Amino acid sequence: MSGAEERLAALGLTLPPVTPPAAAYVPAVRTGNHVYVSGQLPMVDGKLQATGKVGDTVSPADAAKLARICALNALAAAAEAAGGLASVKRIVKVLGFVASAPGFTGQAQVVNGASELLIEVLGDAGRHARSAVGMAVLPLDSPVEVELIAEVTGG
Repeated sequence: MSGAEERLAALGLTLPPVTPPAAAYVPAVRTGNHVYVSGQLPMVDGKLQATGKVGDTVSPADAAKLARICALNALAAAAEAAGGLASVKRIVKVLGFVASAPGFTGQAQVVNGASELLIEVLGDAGRHARSAVGMAVLPLDSPVEVELIAEVTGG
């Protein structure tokens, strides 16, 4: 078991099955030593965990928890494309989208939910460059969506 797998287990988490795409794309693409993960929603067992706008019907704290689920789903997609979690060398970039009510400016704190999960699981290899962007609406009226780029071993 790799260090990341041990930390995941210590958190009481397992990588979920990769959510099937809802349109004409794939969950992740590997090219060389990088995996590009498509935007992941806060899906658990095929169900979107919440809908609405952050700062209106969804609290920032709840949205951060949803971003954490998105990051776990993204990590699962990266691991599947890379041949396992042990093959994920580091997270390079995270892009978090937050469906924001007018005037809501806490996107960075919401996306911290994703960033913190990645650091908890991967340690320093989970530290990454990041953007947190407010959006009018996201697919399925999700409050948050997270995509990432990972460096992986092999090639």
